[in-house]
Amino acid sequence: MNAPLPPAGAGARHATPAGGALPGIAADFPILARPVHGRRLVYLDNGATTQKPEAVIEAERRFYRESNANIHRGVHRLSQHATELYDAARATVQRYLNAAHAEEIVFTRGTTEAINLVAHSWGRSRLEAGDEILLTTLEHHSNIVPWQLLCEQTGAVLKVVPVDESGTLELAAFDALLGERTRLVAITHVSNALGTVNPVATLTARAHAAGAVVLIDGAQAVAHQAVDVQAIGCDFYAFSGHKLYGPTGIGVLYGRAGLLAAMPPWQGGGDMIRTVAFERSTFAEPPQRFEAGTPNIAGAIGLAAAIDYVSRIGLARIAAHEHALLAHASAAVGDIPGVRLVGTAQDKAGILSFLVDGIHPHDLGTILDAEGVAIRAGHHCAMPLMTRFGIPGTARASFAMYNDIDDIDALVAAIHKAQDLFGTRRPG
Repeated sequence: MNAPLPPAGAGARHATPAGGALPGIAADFPILARPVHGRRLVYLDNGATTQKPEAVIEAERRFYRESNANIHRGVHRLSQHATELYDAARATVQRYLNAAHAEEIVFTRGTTEAINLVAHSWGRSRLEAGDEILLTTLEHHSNIVPWQLLCEQTGAVLKVVPVDESGTLELAAFDALLGERTRLVAITHVSNALGTVNPVATLTARAHAAGAVVLIDGAQAVAHQAVDVQAIGCDFYAFSGHKLYGPTGIGVLYGRAGLLAAMPPWQGGGDMIRTVAFERSTFAEPPQRFEAGTPNIAGAIGLAAAIDYVSRIGLARIAAHEHALLAHASAAVGDIPGVRLVGTAQDKAGILSFLVDGIHPHDLGTILDAEGVAIRAGHHCAMPLMTRFGIPGTARASFAMYNDIDDIDALVAAIHKAQDLFGTRRPG
């Protein structure tokens, strides 16, 4: 049975040195006061999902207590109010991404569903045998498998841009692989496994010059840096709410208005239609065309609350804080004898992947958990990338705004503990 929670914010926390300090942020996240195995929780699995601030928890609770009704269908006050909240959430996302129109924001269950929506709706109606889809070795499985399925259905072909030993995309290879048959370039903004930040605006411009449409997987970017889809110039941008301090089960597909307007529905049902007859149905304009059935209303409202929370703190402050954490962790963990860092690109987000000699990542993760330190161990849904480095997986510590130097020190101490248990610790 879990121990009762101590008061939120209990325990002293150290601000990050070298600028970007965010003191007191951890107190806004109730779960961080929860002990694990009798120890202070050190949550370093933010690449998998972030924890939720009280503001997000309260926004969902308040909706169900005060405003719960289905949207777009009712003339009664609760339905109208729920619709207003849902539409306001869409406008909040529009501003956060600097999309030109609120209608360019489609709510989905997450990044995975957003990418599948594009594959089914845009891809199946556009691609034919011999057309090419260009990916990179850095991609998450969610930005690989939908395109493989599409290729099987259409006869299109996948091409893959390699990365170098640091985990940096080989731009010369990207240019060489772009060709007259390239119809789509689907690339991650930030690698979930290595933290590599791709130059998406540059890649988008080059892809457009070749006549290709560009989709960006932004799941690991939106919580850590400002994203301006108009400045990037991409055609589609996808992200998940739960990696942005928001609820699970809610995500976003941004699509340029002209593209969305020309795309057929990918799911049929209520609220995505204009008229229905047994002979023929006609469909609503985007974004409703792509939001069949009752949506995750509370999730959209919670996502808007998360965006408001992050915006109040400031993405520039968050980025500076996490950069300082990454620099400290890279030095502290990288200096441990027997530790190898995997992914050392010059431009990185707050993700540190590493291996410890003589200890399998899963064993390491289990030992760290006993010390209260939560990391991710495995292939991180990036098996082709692991194959590129000749390894089955890594241990991954990923940072968020509520982490601090104490958390890094706890990670280092826990790695030493694992080395002691395995008898592999070396002086250093």
